[in-house]
This record gives sequence, structure tokens and C-alpha cells, in this order.
Amino acid sequence: MLGNEVVIRLGVFTGILCVMILAEAAAPRRDQRYTRRQRWPHNLLMVVVDTLVVRLLFPVAAVGAAVMANEQAWGLLNLANLPVWLSVLLGTIALDLAIYFQHRIFHAVPWLWRLHRMHHADLEFDVTTGLRFHPLEIVLSMAIKITVVVALGAPAIAVLIFEVILNATSMFNHGNVRLPQGLEQKLRRLVVTPDMHRVHHSIVPEETNSNFGFNLPWWDRFFGTYRDKPAAGHIGMVIGIEDFREPRDLRLDQMLIQPFRSTYRRP
Repeated sequence: MLGNEVVIRLGVFTGILCVMILAEAAAPRRDQRYTRRQRWPHNLLMVVVDTLVVRLLFPVAAVGAAVMANEQAWGLLNLANLPVWLSVLLGTIALDLAIYFQHRIFHAVPWLWRLHRMHHADLEFDVTTGLRFHPLEIVLSMAIKITVVVALGAPAIAVLIFEVILNATSMFNHGNVRLPQGLEQKLRRLVVTPDMHRVHHSIVPEETNSNFGFNLPWWDRFFGTYRDKPAAGHIGMVIGIEDFREPRDLRLDQMLIQPFRSTYRRP
């Protein structure tokens, strides 16, 4: 499986992206004021920039760090000598918990919010929003992830599974797609759904600071950050943040310089 890492990542990414594009066209949750032509080229180009930056700065990345930790017997799971299947399961869940807390920290610390707010500044909410992160945030996130992987001693296969699932669920839970209400309520017991995560992209600060989970929905309920729905409803809610609401802010060049712009307000 590790030998086909690139094929697996690219295949899952392409497959989920195509499925979500079709689902959004067939059953959109909200009408969009800003067109795909205005937003999608820039959001997708950001994926290219992020990928190039990560490949340049982290040649082995998190999976490589896991292989090294396993060879050196570093980390809690390597010391515990657990069955492989249990180490993979615990490693995947622990990494998801780490991402939950990382997300909360990026909202709470002012200079980290400067990096993360670009993700929230999208004026619409759809599958490409789940791919729109500033390169500096991606670099810092990768450094944090590598540190957690080594400290945890997560198996390399667990890291690959986690990263593939995280990428897939990020596209899914940012989807502008309408799910049957009964199915949506059942799904959010197991995974973060679009209706659950959309609340997190509300312009209302109390709603922005809720529903931090990307993959597993349990952490928000356990740590008291869960919010069932936006006060204005999913159709009436306003997406984004107050500071960047001009169409030009959707451009790639403006997204890249956004952390350095003087307008600065935490939610």
C-alpha cells in the first residue's frame, strides 16, 4: 500500500472531487452569489501551490516520519508493543484528535488565526473551500503533524489512511450538497457532515468557534464545541468573515498576501 502512496492519494482526491462536483450540481444546499468561475480557478490553484511547497520543504512528510519512528522504535505505540491492527486504529483516531485541537488553537492564537482566516474568507461554501488553505498554514500544520506522528509512534499505514481520509472528508464536509435530513442526522454520528461543518463557516463569531472537527464528529460533542445548526438557518446564514468581503479577495494573489494585510480581527 505504501508503495502506491501517490496513486492512492491522487485517485481518492480525484474521485471524491468529481463525486462532490456532480453532487453539488444535482442537489445544491444553497444558491451561490459568487460563481464557480470567480472562485474555483483560484481555490484549485492554491492546492497546486500548497502541494509544491510541501513537497519542497518536506520530502518525506508525515508518512516518512512514521517509517523513521518505527525503525527507531520511537513513540508511545512503538513502546506499547500492541497488535498492528490496534496500533493502526489508535494511531488514526489519535491523529484526528490532534487535528481537532490544532484547529482550535489556530482560531485562538492571533497570529495563527492570521494564517487560518484565509480558509474562512471564502465567500461561498463548497467542495473547493475544503482545499483552500494558506501555504504557511499547510507548512506549519505539516510540522505539527510530523511531531505528533513521531511522539505517538503511529504506524506509517495509519498515517497514510488518516491523511487520505482527512483529505476526502474535508472535501465532503465542505460540500454545497443537500442530504436527506434523516440520512444527514445519522451520518453526523459517524462523520462530520456538510450541514455540521457549514456552521463553522458562519460570519457569526460564536458559530465560527464551534464544530471544529474535520473527520470524526465526536470531539466537538465531548469538548463542548458542538452546535447543531446556525441561528439564521443554513439558507439564511452568511458565509465568511467580516474583514474580507470584496470579490477581489477571492483571487489567488490576494489570498496569498492576506495574512500580511493590516485588517485583522479574530472571530
